[in-house]
Amino acid sequence: MLALLKTIRDAIAHWWSEFTLQTRLMAAATLVVSLFMSGLTFWAVNSIQQDARLNDTRFGRDLGILLATNVAPLIAENDLTDVARFSQRFYASTSSVRYMLYADTEGKIFFGIPFSESEVQTSLTLERRIQLPADYATNADLPMVRQHRTPDGEVTDVFVPVYHEGKYLGILAIGINPNPTAVTSSHLTRDVTIAVFISIWAMVILGGVINALTITKPIKELVTGVKNIATGNFQQRIDLPHGGELGELIESFNEMAERLERYEEQNIEELTAEKAKLETLVSTIADGAVLLDTNLQVILVNTTARQMFGWDGNDLVGSNLLYSLPAPVSAELTRPLYKMTAGEGDREAEFRITLTHPTNRTVRILLTTVLDQYRDSIKGIAMTVQDITREVELNEAKSQFISNVSHELRTPLFNIKSFIETLHEYGEDLNEEQRRDFLQTANRETDRLTRLVNDVLDLSRLETSCRIYHFDGLDIAQIVDQTLRTYQLNAKDQEIELIQEIDANLPLVLGNYDLLLQVLTNLVGNALKFTEPGGRVAIRAYAVEPKIGPVRLEVSDTGIGIAPEDQQAIFARFFRVENRVHTKEGTGLGLSIVRNIIDKHHTQIHLVSEVGVGTTFWFDLAVFQEKATHLDNPSDETHSSTVSVLEPTPSRPG
Repeated sequence: MLALLKTIRDAIAHWWSEFTLQTRLMAAATLVVSLFMSGLTFWAVNSIQQDARLNDTRFGRDLGILLATNVAPLIAENDLTDVARFSQRFYASTSSVRYMLYADTEGKIFFGIPFSESEVQTSLTLERRIQLPADYATNADLPMVRQHRTPDGEVTDVFVPVYHEGKYLGILAIGINPNPTAVTSSHLTRDVTIAVFISIWAMVILGGVINALTITKPIKELVTGVKNIATGNFQQRIDLPHGGELGELIESFNEMAERLERYEEQNIEELTAEKAKLETLVSTIADGAVLLDTNLQVILVNTTARQMFGWDGNDLVGSNLLYSLPAPVSAELTRPLYKMTAGEGDREAEFRITLTHPTNRTVRILLTTVLDQYRDSIKGIAMTVQDITREVELNEAKSQFISNVSHELRTPLFNIKSFIETLHEYGEDLNEEQRRDFLQTANRETDRLTRLVNDVLDLSRLETSCRIYHFDGLDIAQIVDQTLRTYQLNAKDQEIELIQEIDANLPLVLGNYDLLLQVLTNLVGNALKFTEPGGRVAIRAYAVEPKIGPVRLEVSDTGIGIAPEDQQAIFARFFRVENRVHTKEGTGLGLSIVRNIIDKHHTQIHLVSEVGVGTTFWFDLAVFQEKATHLDNPSDETHSSTVSVLEPTPSRPG
């Protein structure tokens, strides 16, 4: 072996010794340049391969993100037909994709191309799954990319998580074929370099640079275009004259972007129009309206609902309704809402709830499920909120009124029946004085019952029935004089001084004579009733501001007075001071009638009282103007000396 090596060395030395110095220098230079350029060329070839592999990786990553973004809404709706159609169309449009697999959150493959689900799992095959790291869905470096070799070349595997509205739906796995142009170019460059590198090394380098440029530029353009599409810029187009698969890919990309743009424009117009119609319709509803999806997230809420629940200024769309409702409402609706979204129980429900915030009110909440066009699946829940505070108050007032009337009617009727039955059964055993006393008692109870019925009718007519009242210029002194004449004898019998204090030259007031006479009659009657003998009742009338009014009327007495805790309720129906002192009889409706009449004169009645000192009721009346306009239409150009008001029929005075 050593002898052979020595023989070869001697032959090379002999061969080298026969070269001239110039030839040696040229050979050395050629050798150095060849070695340098060979190393440079192989480095360039390796760089091209690495760049092509990197571009394949980027292309696969971006393509995976693009596909995941497009199919995520379809997977979220479990629309596998459209997923398959879209995937097949995309797979058929390019040869760069080796395979496409869709797996659920547990890694189970439910669709794949070029093989279908029936090929993935049958009764005779094992279940195929994608096994990924446990923290894959929360990894910040997603999507995950890897490469492996196959008999047909190296394949880039891309694993992209599928999210829709923040919800993890599963995995999209894509196999990307190596770019055939890059592979062929790198192999050809390497073979040519080995065979004829010494003579054409410059052309090889130039060809390598040209190849790198022709491959890298369109890929970079595609990457940029994919990123723009992912951000919603569907006007992105790639205008590069290129043939082969890259040309097909560019053409497919431009076609896809054009279709997405048309689809977006069409959907945006339709959705905007439908949304505008829906919002306009919902905003005009007098009741509160809230539309929820199956996750109880708010889709739409109108102004009335915002006001009822104090949501003004809050953006509730997209948030869970239960977190924004008042505590009593949330506690009442949580279980029914979850049951309705799960398709359990009734599809409609009604609740009555009392709110304390932002204001005290009672609401009726109606829940109705929203079904799809086939009425077999729930798409959401419509919640209607009705303010029934007034209805509840009226029902309570009605019940209280009926209860009070029944109670007030029962006592005199019982007394009348008792005395009449006694006279009927034992009349012969009673003397004349006893029979007269029984009849007088029955007569008093009958009068009491008559007053009660009349007062109830008066109050009912004032509040519910309608008629036109004519408001005219009235001399307040005339009304006071008639009231005094009515009660002069009663006051004298009770030893009560009844006086009037009327300012001279008072202006006429605007009012209805019969109604104002009834007001003074009730006030003076009450004053005489609750004033002890030796007391005084006074009627006063004076101008608050001379000549321009208004004119104030006062009815003052030196009676028992009204306690502060009773002054707020004194004008309520059936409320009587004798309920507290148990000394006087009455219906408890007189002051309610007075307040209703005063309200019709567009003023208010006030009182000042002190127990044991006396009480003063007072109210103001507007001064009559010669040319008064119609009260119901102030802008009416027709003038008259009277004002007509559509009001109840006036009742009897007293």
